[in-house]
Amino acid sequence: MPAQRQIVSVVIPVLNEEDGVFLLKQKLLNLRDLLSDRYDLELVFVDDGSRDETVSALEKHFVSAGMQFRILEHGRNRGVGAAFRTGFEYCNGAFICTIDADCTYSPEGLKLLLTALHVTGRDIAVASPYHPQGRVEGVPRWRLVLSKCCSALYRMFSPLKLYTYTSIFRAYRAEVVRNVQFESNGFVSAPEILLAAARSGYTVTEVPLVLRARCVGRSKMKIARTIGSHLEMLLGFSGLPVRSAEMQVHGRPPKRLVKAGIAQGENKDPFAA
Repeated sequence: MPAQRQIVSVVIPVLNEEDGVFLLKQKLLNLRDLLSDRYDLELVFVDDGSRDETVSALEKHFVSAGMQFRILEHGRNRGVGAAFRTGFEYCNGAFICTIDADCTYSPEGLKLLLTALHVTGRDIAVASPYHPQGRVEGVPRWRLVLSKCCSALYRMFSPLKLYTYTSIFRAYRAEVVRNVQFESNGFVSAPEILLAAARSGYTVTEVPLVLRARCVGRSKMKIARTIGSHLEMLLGFSGLPVRSAEMQVHGRPPKRLVKAGIAQGENKDPFAA
């Protein structure tokens, strides 16, 4: 008897990504085909205050692709962590994934993360370019140094021992994002979610993947603020008081939803042994 189909929700924060929407569409079409025999794919885009034509480009490309999707609009820039909270509210999947809109990790890699959850029985699968079997290609040195140093410090001071803490390319069992609370609005939300989940008893596995330089557009990371936020969280492990302007919970912003139907692919089950 065939296994019951499940929904995989993919939350994708976007900010001024107009030029990269076509590439993102192609990658997500490939992902839909890879997962089509076992899962239905639900896309949840969160526009975090774009000032270009990102939303129009998403509507154009994903309606024509026949994929199931929503676009939620913040109206102003709130940060990637805030985008996750917004997106998680509208997910219907048994598995909820987060990816980078710039395809620095290929979205098709979500197949490997979902496989890892299936095989290991763990609750969270994290893309890990700093794993001994992972790899980095063409990433600017400043970004690589910042990310690797942050991960090394978290590994040193936190009870959760991983190679990579800062990657947002992940797959979660739905109960994790519904039960784990996090406050950060910016990129520091990535390690905060992992650490909060571990404190709640959820388990994590790392999947070696390749991190590549983005092909189009520019990074949205605010370097000084991100460094400061990571240091504040690390100080929190020592029990010292921590105050951060970025780590606040805001009310729900207004959102607009756009929907399209599901188109089913015909590929062979990627998880079949």
